[in-house]
Amino acid sequence: MTLSRETTMSRAISFGFLVQIILIMNSFIMLYPVVVMVFSAFKTTAQIFDHPFAVPDFTQVQNFSRVLGETSMPTYFMNSILVTGTSIVLILVLGTMAGYAIARYESRTNTFILLFFLAGLMLPLKLAVIPLFILLRDLHLLDSRWSLIVTYTAIGLPSAVFIMAGFLRSLPTELEDAARMDGASEPRIMWSVMLPLALPPMAIAAIQNAVPIWNDFFFPLVFIQTDSYKTLPQGLTTFMGEYTTDWGMLFAGLTIAAAPITLLYIALSRQFIQGMTAGAVK
Repeated sequence: MTLSRETTMSRAISFGFLVQIILIMNSFIMLYPVVVMVFSAFKTTAQIFDHPFAVPDFTQVQNFSRVLGETSMPTYFMNSILVTGTSIVLILVLGTMAGYAIARYESRTNTFILLFFLAGLMLPLKLAVIPLFILLRDLHLLDSRWSLIVTYTAIGLPSAVFIMAGFLRSLPTELEDAARMDGASEPRIMWSVMLPLALPPMAIAAIQNAVPIWNDFFFPLVFIQTDSYKTLPQGLTTFMGEYTTDWGMLFAGLTIAAAPITLLYIALSRQFIQGMTAGAVK
């Protein structure tokens, strides 16, 4: 019996060690291109081609100075911040309200409404780009930030409603009953009682939608023509010349573009992990 137990423990340790090795290798594979991108941002084009994997001199920030001072990168950056931030706020507000109504109120139409939102997950909006283009043209929203905001909000709502409705269904009804006995109105119950407990799924919905919105190139290419309204993915293409490309400036622009969404992802991931228990206890 003792030998069998020791054998089982040895196998468990070996399996755990193998999993750790695989995870470490996967992390290295995922981080390696990011490290090369950041290193290349501090090099000239000649240095990138001569020594692509060498550690650069991090005091050489000419590429960043040129990107921020000689190009429209600050404008592209602010446009991405405005478009992504406004879209995420609308997705979370509208998705939470719709998910709350579907999950907490009994109605014969709730299943149909949820299936209607789920249909949005199955049908990519890019297939309807021509009707969407005509609709935005008729609404006089083309070549403006609002053309992207309303499009991204429509794309992100189905996933947000699905996530929020699934989580809010799991919360006990006693919380609402206690709040009603204290005289709280329905909006008060939602925003003061239920919403603080729903921070983890809101973080998931924000991360899931912020990353593709920030990185999207297709819809800005179709809807935006004016340079002052372009977002980062579309604006970065101006760094690539017809015959030559300043790769140092391009990698510096990519580093600047990747930094905010990376920090946001880290911050919301931490919020998700900590809020899972803290919100439940409250």
